[in-house]
Amino acid sequence: MQLRRQPPADPTAFLPSADAVAKLGAAAMVMAAAFLSRDPVTPAILLAGEGIALLLTGMRTRDLVRVLAPLLVVATVIGLTNGLFAGATAAGPEDRVTIGLALGLRIAAIALAGVLALATTDPADLATGLIGHLRVPARVAIGALAGLRLAPILGDEWATIGLARRARGVDAGRNVLVAARLWATAVLGLLVAAIRRGGRMALAMDARGFDSGIPRSLARPPRMRRADWLLLAVGAVLAVGAIAISVALGTWTFLFG
Repeated sequence: MQLRRQPPADPTAFLPSADAVAKLGAAAMVMAAAFLSRDPVTPAILLAGEGIALLLTGMRTRDLVRVLAPLLVVATVIGLTNGLFAGATAAGPEDRVTIGLALGLRIAAIALAGVLALATTDPADLATGLIGHLRVPARVAIGALAGLRLAPILGDEWATIGLARRARGVDAGRNVLVAARLWATAVLGLLVAAIRRGGRMALAMDARGFDSGIPRSLARPPRMRRADWLLLAVGAVLAVGAIAISVALGTWTFLFG
């Protein structure tokens, strides 16, 4: 079975060629700014900056749509839900709309920053960067590498479960309860398969000496280039600038304020 990489990006584009730790650092600053702000202006500015960053991913249009569609749906549903069922803190309909809009934009900004960082990063480069730049223990970094490598396999197994049920004629039809039960059993089966595969991988890694405690060398030691430092600077400017503009407009509200 051929494994899929989600989503494919042009390795020569700016973001895919940038250092993995630099991308994580820039994404973390944007995420922090969106998380700590309860107003709709700050995440809207962050989303505008992330929209420009999408042009630097080298991803095809259909892959962008496939990645962004679930984020848009989730952010919209959560925003509408909180807007409609806001508690007593909302003084009127305008406040409910603001609450729902702000939460939806925050979720979209946080999720998109993570997608931009991870979708354009090879797991091997991420593990190398964690070990070389941040001095993360090799066991933890290589474990993260193994987990990221398993993600496409789990997607293939989920598709296999669906195809197997279709071949057996298992279909919920329009019965919502049956559909929910079938979905729950499919998730349970996927979880069991993931645990078994993870156990086998852990034994294989231990057999190859990944837990020997001996310092490991890196075949490709990571180096921060000027473009990587520029990416970190742009992430910091975007995060601080979004909050500064919101403060200047008088709309910024601290999360714990």
